Amino acid sequence: MILFRYLTREVLLTMSAVAGILLLVIMGSRFIRYFSDAAEGDIPVSMLGSLMMFHLPGFMELILPLSFFLGILLAYGQLYMNSEITVMVACGMSPTRLLKVTLLPASVVAVLVGICSLWLTPLGALQTETALEEQRSRLDVSVLAPGRFQEFGGGRTAYIGGFSSDGTEMQDVLVHEQNQQGDKGTHDFVTRAVSGYQETRLETGSRFLVLDDGERFGVTPGEKSAERLTFERYTLRLGLSRDRQELDSLEYATTPALWDDPSPRAQAQWQWRAGLPLMVFVLALLAQPLSRVNPRQGRFGKLLPAVFLYVAYLSLLLAVVDAIGSGTWPTMLGVWPVHGLFIGLGLLLLWRSQRKGMR
Repeated sequence: MILFRYLTREVLLTMSAVAGILLLVIMGSRFIRYFSDAAEGDIPVSMLGSLMMFHLPGFMELILPLSFFLGILLAYGQLYMNSEITVMVACGMSPTRLLKVTLLPASVVAVLVGICSLWLTPLGALQTETALEEQRSRLDVSVLAPGRFQEFGGGRTAYIGGFSSDGTEMQDVLVHEQNQQGDKGTHDFVTRAVSGYQETRLETGSRFLVLDDGERFGVTPGEKSAERLTFERYTLRLGLSRDRQELDSLEYATTPALWDDPSPRAQAQWQWRAGLPLMVFVLALLAQPLSRVNPRQGRFGKLLPAVFLYVAYLSLLLAVVDAIGSGTWPTMLGVWPVHGLFIGLGLLLLWRSQRKGMR
């Protein structure tokens, strides 16, 4: 029992460190992408936190198997370096028994991956797309930030000084529009208003920016004359309100719905989700014999070949999933031959390790 707790702790601690680093890199990359969209005014800054949380299960379902695989390689490799496994062999520890010890933390990781792949990831993808679609269906000026010049579609640039206390009314609004006038070139309009707000006409679906108490100037570049209009209320038509698109992609479908759908694309998506927890056990089977290193090599001696093996495994899975979805690979055969191939490879490596002994 003491030996089991020791090995499990070493593997899980190493796995947690690797998972933390990978998660930081991947989420940092996605955050930079969303932050750029927010800076350009495509999405509001307030959505960044929720979007990152919705993406977290999708990241974890791929990070956890890889980090567990690397955790076994690094943890057991260090034990080989310190000759601790040599002592375990002298006490009767065999590769088969070491594999049995590894399977319990593998079961915990597989359950976490299964929860993510079968439930949380499609739910998070649906919530992400729903939030983005709701944002796209709103008025274009909803993403404007106070104190900045921002484009909001239709060749318009706007500046607002701030919002009212309830956030429904804009203050100190400045809107620049550039309209093409054929052979006469362009005609610029600059509209300044004390306040403004947005509204949608439900009967037509048209969107409007309503400005109160201001002036509107029209200028043609190269001409000395200009137009000036004062108003108490001026309405700018922004466009038609877009209806929300139906989110019927199989990526957002629940796992039971995919199980009941006989189409090749649905079955490919279901087999991909169901195969990720199995992948954890296959990687555990591969990692144990690969972690056996010579003390002169160092524990990183087989790390690069192991990573290439993982990449080959994942690439084959993705290729077969695409082939199933396109109808070029039998649905009944599915992705299971790929898992079977690497299970056979793991058993072969384990048999060779058992045959040579854990010296």
